[in-house]
Amino acid sequence: MLPRLELPVHALREAACHGRGRGMSCAQCRRRTTEPPNGSSACGRSMSLQTRCFARLIAVAPSTFRSAAAWPAGPASADSVLAAVQQVTDAFAEGFERAQRQAVRQEEAARREFIDDLLYGRSDLGRLAERAERFGLRLSHAHAVAVAEGPTAYEEGDPVPRQVERALISRFGDRSILLTTKDGRLLCIAPGPQDEVLAHFAKQAHAATDGGRVAIGRPQPGPGGVVHSYEEALNALELAERLELEDPVLRAADLLVYPVLTRDRQAMAELVLATLGPLTTARGGPQPLLDTLTAYFDSGCVAAEAARRLTLSVRALTYRLERIHKLTGANPADPAHRYMLQTAVIGARLLDWPTEEL
Repeated sequence: MLPRLELPVHALREAACHGRGRGMSCAQCRRRTTEPPNGSSACGRSMSLQTRCFARLIAVAPSTFRSAAAWPAGPASADSVLAAVQQVTDAFAEGFERAQRQAVRQEEAARREFIDDLLYGRSDLGRLAERAERFGLRLSHAHAVAVAEGPTAYEEGDPVPRQVERALISRFGDRSILLTTKDGRLLCIAPGPQDEVLAHFAKQAHAATDGGRVAIGRPQPGPGGVVHSYEEALNALELAERLELEDPVLRAADLLVYPVLTRDRQAMAELVLATLGPLTTARGGPQPLLDTLTAYFDSGCVAAEAARRLTLSVRALTYRLERIHKLTGANPADPAHRYMLQTAVIGARLLDWPTEEL
């Protein structure tokens, strides 16, 4: 039995009797088709109901036509009935579209809530693992997170995230991969052993973001592993910005030495001030001499390469190195002094000295 069909059939009879095309309440009809049941199959059940309703409507109408008492004859009856049928059809179509949009919004809201809980670790881990299965993740296994940032912020549904997602799906299909956005960045969560997935994501994201930078966290086990890997990737991006690293793809495993250096901030600040503090007395300030040390160490202590990077002559570079030796008492060319100087230079960049006072 389909009790919701009484409204359309009654509307047809009213239209035939009174010549009105609006004898039924279209708002009621729409309302009945825009209240999907709870669950992901709401749209499917709503469409099924509408299809059965319309089929029942067509089936009942001929028998009604044959009853003169129920269906009075008249020149306006056919046009009125057709108008009423059109209203019913439009109402059903509009109701299905509304139900579909509502189901999509509910699914997007549930996905966004899960991603927020997953990346912030603020939900019960057992419950989080259950919810993760709905999105293709098995949090009992190790996972790694890759984060990509570009010149602009990205949201889900933007062309760039969709382009990267298509590239991954076309190559790997459904392999327990979750792509999303967070704080304007692109994120890819993949099982730990599938490093080729994150490598391909990094390649596609770098191209799609017009040369954006990508950081890949280490695989971490358990429900809390995603949060840990995500934080490692974010820290790698921050380090790359502070140290002005040029690599388009950064791996947290290759940058572990830097968190070690900054773990004791006070000790690092003391090393920077004790080793490089005398450079503040140089004419023009410490920054040109700091840039000289950075280029010298980054070029493997090769004077000619360092001079090329700084657009200086080798003679000018040598003069700067001698000036540093005189002010600090440490010779950059001496292996005994080199490690201390290089560590202090890295610490200065991490602590943003001399821009920030220590």
